[in-house]
Amino acid sequence: MNGFLRYSCKFFSKLSVALTLTLILFLLSTCGQSDQPSRLDAATHEPVKNGTLSHVETMIVEFGSSRQDLTLSGKIAYGEDRYSRISSPLRGYVVEVRARLGGRVRAGDILLIVDSPDIAQAYSEYVKEDSELQYATRAYELAKDLYEDKALPLKDLKLAENELIKARAEFRRAKERLLSLRIAPEELRKPLDKQQITSRFELKSPLSGVVVERTVTPGQSVTGDADHVLFTIADLDVLQVVADVYERDLALVREGQSAVVKVEAYPDADFPAKVIAVGDVVDPVTRTIKVRALVKNEAHELKPEMFARLQLDVSGTGPFLTVPREAVLEMDGKQFVYVVEADRRYVKREVRTANISPNQTRVIEGLTQGERIVTKGAVLIKGEQVKGT
Repeated sequence: MNGFLRYSCKFFSKLSVALTLTLILFLLSTCGQSDQPSRLDAATHEPVKNGTLSHVETMIVEFGSSRQDLTLSGKIAYGEDRYSRISSPLRGYVVEVRARLGGRVRAGDILLIVDSPDIAQAYSEYVKEDSELQYATRAYELAKDLYEDKALPLKDLKLAENELIKARAEFRRAKERLLSLRIAPEELRKPLDKQQITSRFELKSPLSGVVVERTVTPGQSVTGDADHVLFTIADLDVLQVVADVYERDLALVREGQSAVVKVEAYPDADFPAKVIAVGDVVDPVTRTIKVRALVKNEAHELKPEMFARLQLDVSGTGPFLTVPREAVLEMDGKQFVYVVEADRRYVKREVRTANISPNQTRVIEGLTQGERIVTKGAVLIKGEQVKGT
C-alpha cells in the first residue's frame, strides 16, 4: 500500500511539471506574436489599398524617344509577279528539254520542244480554209461582175456573198486556233508557200529567272492541261515576306514603310525590305491581317518558305507612350493597367496597346503622359482584387 502511494505521488508530480512547462511555452509564444506584424503586413512594403500586395513597383508614363520596332512573324515567298508555273498549251510528246533544274533562263528562252499532232491538224485545217476563202472570194467577184452586166439574178449574187462571209469566218477560226497553239503571228502573215510551220512546238519562258521546279523529261507525254505544271520559273533576286499583323497592331503598319527581315539561317544579318501591301481582310481563325514586303536577294541567301521575322520601324509614326509589357494585363479579351491614384490606391483602367518589342508596349488609348502606373506586381494586385470580390 505504501509503495502504491509513493508511485502515485511521483506520477502526479511529473504531470504537474509538464503542465507548468506547457503553460509557460504558450505564454511566451503569445507574447512573441504580439510583438510581430501579421504575415501579410510583414511582406507589404507600402500600405495595402484595394487589396494590393507587396513588391509593387511603379513608373510615370512618358513618350518613347528611341527607335521602336514592331516585329511580325512570317515566311519568305516568291514575288507575286516574279514567278511563273508553266504548262504546255497543247498535247504531244516531249522531243527535247533544254532547261535544267537550278539553271538560269531569260525571257524567251526555249524550255522544251514538243511534237504535237494538234499543230499538224490545226495547220491542215488552216490551209483548207485559206483555199476555201480564195475560192469564195473569186466566186463572189465573178457573180458581182455578172450581176452588173445583168447576166446573173440578184439572188445568185446574194448566195455568193453569203458563201464569202462563211468562208471568212471559217478562215478566221482556223487562224485563231493556230495562234492559240503559239504559232507566231508573223509566220501566218507570210504567203502560204512561204510559211514554215511544223508539228514541233517550242515552249518558251515568259520571264527571266531560275528554274526552281522541273517535272518533265524527254519522251514524256504532255496533256495540254493547265494543271499539268512542267516548270516553275522564279526571279530570286527579289522576294517577298508574307507576315501576320494582329488587329491591335494594325495602326502601326502602312504601305511604303521601311523594314528589316531576319531569318534563323543568318541571325546576324539584316535584309532591308519595304512594305508593299497591307491586307483588307481579317483571318477569322488567327485574327490577323496579311502584310507583304519586298526584300532584295541578289546573293540568293534567302530561300522561299523560310520562316522570317519582319521588323518594322514604327518610330516615324509620331511620339507615343511606351510601358513595359508586364504592366499590361488581359482579361476577357480586354487589356488593362493599374493606375496609381491618391492615397496610393490602384485603379484598373482599360487600355488599347500595340506590341513594339519583346519588352515594350505602345499605348494607343487609355493613358496620358505623366500618369503613374504599376509596372511590377500588377498580377498580384489583380489576384487580390479577385479574392476580394
